[in-house]
Amino acid sequence: MAIVKNRTKHKLYAGEIAYGFGLMHLRSVAAPVLAAATGHDHLFIDMEHGAFTIQEATQLCIAALSAGVAPIVRVCAGALDEATRLLDNGALGIVVPHVDTPAQARRAADAFHYPAMGTRSWGGPAALFGYVTPHVAQAQKAINDEILTVVMLESPEAIANADAIAAVPGVDVLLIGSYDLTSAMGIAGEMSHPKLVAAYEAVAAACKKHGKILGMGGIDDEENAVRYIRMGARFLSSGSDHSYIVAGAKARLGFLREVAAAAR
Repeated sequence: MAIVKNRTKHKLYAGEIAYGFGLMHLRSVAAPVLAAATGHDHLFIDMEHGAFTIQEATQLCIAALSAGVAPIVRVCAGALDEATRLLDNGALGIVVPHVDTPAQARRAADAFHYPAMGTRSWGGPAALFGYVTPHVAQAQKAINDEILTVVMLESPEAIANADAIAAVPGVDVLLIGSYDLTSAMGIAGEMSHPKLVAAYEAVAAACKKHGKILGMGGIDDEENAVRYIRMGARFLSSGSDHSYIVAGAKARLGFLREVAAAAR
């Protein structure tokens, strides 16, 4: 059986933008179908702040493979053991938060890739091949090519080390966690502050130099989204299950209330 391709990774390396559907609450296998129906490229399954178990996350990953959206999971900082289990059970990418140094980035990249790229352990028939896996050497190379490794930069130390982090082989995306970064800078939530703008500029330059992808996280308003996308951000989260539901519900209810008021 042919391997499932990572739609997001291929779009990013083709110079395109990839859009993620964030999951914090939805646990139904309908979630990846909804993401596909609305034109998203990947699921961003949040195990750092959402209350997903490994079982729930892996079921979403397997469902996403059939739906044509790439399942990408954010684990807790340092939870590389959970990350490799997720990769064994359908995940096409891992997001590692709070990466401050190139050593931390290298440890993640090594853990997520099979030799010779890394040190990942072989776990038997792979979900990405529909559990009908070719020769192990062929399978490992093919899987290495599809896995997306995303490291989050969320501190002034991480920004200072952006060039060295971007130089780490096997790291694909440097994702700026704008909320935690502005909090650490003493400007919490100020998404147009010159300090944050300078941080995006520095990481964008590092990504361009080393052929990596700039990711934008936590930017919800249109003005700043335009600013950072113009700087080169291409790994994006369009929204999450709760933000989509709240926004859609407010808009629809507001319309119906206006109609009802006009009909009186």
